[in-house]
Amino acid sequence: MAAAWAGCAGTLALDGLRRRADVGSLLALGAATGLTALTKTSGLLAVGPLLVLWGVAQLRLALRPATTDEGPASATDGAGSTSASPVPTASGLAGAGLTGTASASPVPAGSELAGSTSAGSASVGAGSAGEGRGAVGVVRTIAGSLLVLLVAAAVVGPFLARVTVEFGHPLGPPRLRESIPMERHDPASILVNALRIGHTAFDTPLAPLRAGTAGAITDGSRAIGVDPQDRAITFGREVFPVPAWYPDEDRVAFPLAGTLALLGAVFALARPARISPTAPVALRAYAVAVVVAVGLHTATIKWQPWGNRLLLYALVAAVPLAGLWLDALLRRRLRPGRRSVVAGLVVSMLAASALAGVLALSYGFPRRLVGAGSVFTTSEWDTRFLRRPHWAEEFRWAAAAVRASDARRIGLVQQNDNWEYPWWLLLRDEAGRSPELVALQSVLADRPPADPASVDAIVCTGSRTACAKLVPAGWTLEFRDYVGYALPPGR
Repeated sequence: MAAAWAGCAGTLALDGLRRRADVGSLLALGAATGLTALTKTSGLLAVGPLLVLWGVAQLRLALRPATTDEGPASATDGAGSTSASPVPTASGLAGAGLTGTASASPVPAGSELAGSTSAGSASVGAGSAGEGRGAVGVVRTIAGSLLVLLVAAAVVGPFLARVTVEFGHPLGPPRLRESIPMERHDPASILVNALRIGHTAFDTPLAPLRAGTAGAITDGSRAIGVDPQDRAITFGREVFPVPAWYPDEDRVAFPLAGTLALLGAVFALARPARISPTAPVALRAYAVAVVVAVGLHTATIKWQPWGNRLLLYALVAAVPLAGLWLDALLRRRLRPGRRSVVAGLVVSMLAASALAGVLALSYGFPRRLVGAGSVFTTSEWDTRFLRRPHWAEEFRWAAAAVRASDARRIGLVQQNDNWEYPWWLLLRDEAGRSPELVALQSVLADRPPADPASVDAIVCTGSRTACAKLVPAGWTLEFRDYVGYALPPGR
């Protein structure tokens, strides 16, 4: 979802490279920014550079000389073709003036970000009018930027304010701030973190390749004085490397799509005019924004086995660069033999990438379409426990005992990310009303936990030891592998 919202923000930002934003666009851009932050604040690492790109483009459009595209008549685009409307007709990331072919909508004259230059002349009077209009345009751009930030703040502000009030920091309690964000920012540590993130993102089923590259990264990091397992740059107690090529939605790598996106970014930075002759500056600027987003990600987020899902927003932003590069590559005039080879390689990579996607969707884990555990043949309850099927019966066992005791107020004991939701389903009363669950633990000094003696029953997940510490004397504690419950005498 964070990648989807970041993609929306990118589309709107790219629309702003070629035309002034109206109120609707400003509201939409602010909403996309706020929804990205609300879903996963790391998505702002991509949205931030895109907003900077959008702001620079809007300023350039505000300062450009007056042109005919603002009058009632038709305008001329950067390629010299006439257009009937200044509003872009293409949609999506690739439709914002980055394509190499002539667009149905004009590229604003004089806008360097749009990849065009203005060769026209203007009178002294028109120049004075243009200067006045430019000043007004700058004010409008500043006001529009503030509106974007205001809308984004309106969407995510209440959430961040609540977190700040509860934990004293908008990013949550110290445990969370220390486990995910990088705690070291020296160049060597950032380089090692980037290499490990890249290794996991580009992982393949080829075990020798995986082992060879992981070994090179591990040895290289030690050579520059960085422990590859340093807790300051590694999530929790995880150990690099981990296999990530198999189709698990929490880990699956994207070597083919990632390689194409990487090549597209390299060529967009090095030779943008060969990919987009009519908008080379815009293409390079967008590629820079994508590279900056990836750089910010590797400098701020620790490596973790599940990091590929966190990087998905960057992949979504980079994929259009791959599409534009492939389009330009296939349009080039090559010798018949070379063209066949290039076309064959491109088709092979795209086919392999498509096949990998189909396999991930159809036979991926845990929510696959076919085979054992298919979402079409597995019950809603069992689908929740596909990763831990033996826990399903344990939850039922404990919930049945608590319901049979006629408990009304139930204490909850759990650790960091234990499974709580099954209790809300299993402990409903006959009318379907939610149970009264109260926490017997708290990490907030101003929100003390409930007294274990004030509840009718206790349900626990995770640690038997942690549960036993909170069970009042004389109560009966029953515990299996992951789930347990405790009842007072007489129940």
